Amino acid sequence: MKLAHLKQLKKPEPYWHVQLAVFVAIILQLSLNSSLTVGPKYLIAGLEVLLLLALFVVSKRKHKFIYHIRHGMAVALIAIISIANISSLVLVISDLFNHKLVSGKELILSGLAIFLTNIIIFGLWYWELDSGVKKDKASDVPMIDFMFPQMSDNSGNYTNWHPTFFDYLYLSLTNATAFSPTDTMPYTHRAKSLMSLQSLVSLITVALVAARAVNILT
Repeated sequence: MKLAHLKQLKKPEPYWHVQLAVFVAIILQLSLNSSLTVGPKYLIAGLEVLLLLALFVVSKRKHKFIYHIRHGMAVALIAIISIANISSLVLVISDLFNHKLVSGKELILSGLAIFLTNIIIFGLWYWELDSGVKKDKASDVPMIDFMFPQMSDNSGNYTNWHPTFFDYLYLSLTNATAFSPTDTMPYTHRAKSLMSLQSLVSLITVALVAARAVNILT
């Protein structure tokens, strides 16, 4: 729930790196051919930008009701980008199975855009949903979704350590390329479900789209 209360944390993360990641995802979506998007791509991108700007504008409000609105907008923003990206992958696969004339160059560029967007968007999901703090018995902090190596370190060097967006983006990158957990383990069912979905999207993108594109070029 970090986009909803990012500036209220004891050591708040800056907004710019999250905004940059979202803007990159939007630009990647706009780079796709219009035939590979569901609905007008500029309209969808405009809605995503509006949600991002709205989150930034209302970030200074601390009312509980406003917090729930911010959290809803944050989840809606990430969900819209996720649905748009997966829909584009489905349309690419549909074109391949229907033997539509698609150039190898267009397939490679589309597959790369979908693959990179997949990494960014699941990094946002992991970062947004995970509390990032180990739960004490007397604490009301939600259970962590991911166990990072620093959390199990007993040397005392990482006592005050907590994961930032970059850590979740790295987690997303390794999961998308290795199709499995590497150094960070999922703890909850929703974390395992998200990682499974991301691996499937990455595998389909690489196995079907990229392989077919290379076949066309050769």
